[in-house]
Amino acid sequence: MFTGIIEEIGHMRRIHSGGQAMVLTIGAKKILEDVHLGDSIAVNGVCLTVISYDSDSFSVDVMPETYRKTNLRKLQSGTRVNLERAMAANGRFGGHIVQGHVDATATILSRITEENAVVYRFAPENPHIFRYIIPGGSITIDGISLTVVDVTESDVSVSIIPHTLAQTVLHDKKAGDTVNIECDVLGKYMERLLKFGPSDTSAHGNGEPKKSKLTASFLADNGFM
Repeated sequence: MFTGIIEEIGHMRRIHSGGQAMVLTIGAKKILEDVHLGDSIAVNGVCLTVISYDSDSFSVDVMPETYRKTNLRKLQSGTRVNLERAMAANGRFGGHIVQGHVDATATILSRITEENAVVYRFAPENPHIFRYIIPGGSITIDGISLTVVDVTESDVSVSIIPHTLAQTVLHDKKAGDTVNIECDVLGKYMERLLKFGPSDTSAHGNGEPKKSKLTASFLADNGFM
């Protein structure tokens, strides 16, 4: 699990690709301080496994499913990438729950400076994910934990402070570029649970399942959906 607080910007050293499989070698420093084989590192918000490392770089495999679903396929030698190690059990929870499982890529529609902030507007390629995005909710953009400013039927916007912009690869990106999006996992679990109906599995009285008062309409009426 990650939190969406970027620790370091890495640089692509080598990209070895064959079809839709890739091996990425990324130059880094801070995240290598306690690295081990098999560790999880989020690269632009994608959870990847360390397969080798040395004093100033590490390598990861990218399988075809990840290649197809993320913007890693567009990386080039020298490209900067956001890096975050998996959260330690005693770590500070600075962002929100981030799995490193990208839901879709999105195209940057605009980048507008608003006093001390920069507002980005994105168009996700998969309209299905809009059900998990709410104004004021959490969203992960290229591995960065951000707060949704606004969401319409076709796009979503976030506002970024100067520190976050300077410390992440969003600083490099402009209209037309792509980003990885991961929606808040809490909404996905809630949708899955509601899909199975209003009953739980606990016996009640004569052994009949106890009826739950938690329904989609209840959640909607109380501002959860």
